[in-house]
Amino acid sequence: MALATFSVRMDENLKKQFDIICSEFGMNATTAINVFARAVVRERKIPFEIQATSTDTLKALGMQTFLALREQAKENGVQDLSIDEINDSHS
Repeated sequence: MALATFSVRMDENLKKQFDIICSEFGMNATTAINVFARAVVRERKIPFEIQATSTDTLKALGMQTFLALREQAKENGVQDLSIDEINDSHS
């Protein structure tokens, strides 16, 4: 399959932000645009929304997980174990 060049002009700041978000998705801008183009052709519409998880959301999820684990430790009677005691019990 032959490849064609696709050139897009956009605001420099927008391009920088786009590159950063694409990196968070684990891809570069070229890959993201190819994913988008294939989906548009396949679906014949703007088919999806890609959203990066915000830092605040990740912090909230981490805290939620921590609190759930702490509650589980209380239920199991091991809430007072130190890290060393926990590690020793799994050796």
